[in-house]
Amino acid sequence: MADVSPHRLAVLLAEEYRAADEAERAGRIAMAWHHLERAHILAQTRFWPHLETHSKMLRLALRRRDWREVVGQLFRLALAPLGNLTGRLPLGNTGRSNVSVFAPMELPPDLHAILDPHAD
Repeated sequence: MADVSPHRLAVLLAEEYRAADEAERAGRIAMAWHHLERAHILAQTRFWPHLETHSKMLRLALRRRDWREVVGQLFRLALAPLGNLTGRLPLGNTGRSNVSVFAPMELPPDLHAILDPHAD
């Protein structure tokens, strides 16, 4: 994967976080999760952004009183540092409790172009 500059990553994450907040305010919860999942894909190889994204996921789950997701996010917040320190991250994983914490997933085409711009 290409190394996205810290500035570009911060801009991309801010866009996804803003879109998630707007979707939640509009009552479009599935869309809010969609944007946080995209943020997770972008952030997961960077320690602090990865933790920040799981923290935002946890807060959304708490506001929605989605206890399964709350437990899943707490588990992921505990595991994320280990994954970042060891480099064992399932790339493309959306970071939600409805997918295995160890499962790599296919990148959305637009994020693939950002994260691996030299791929065919």
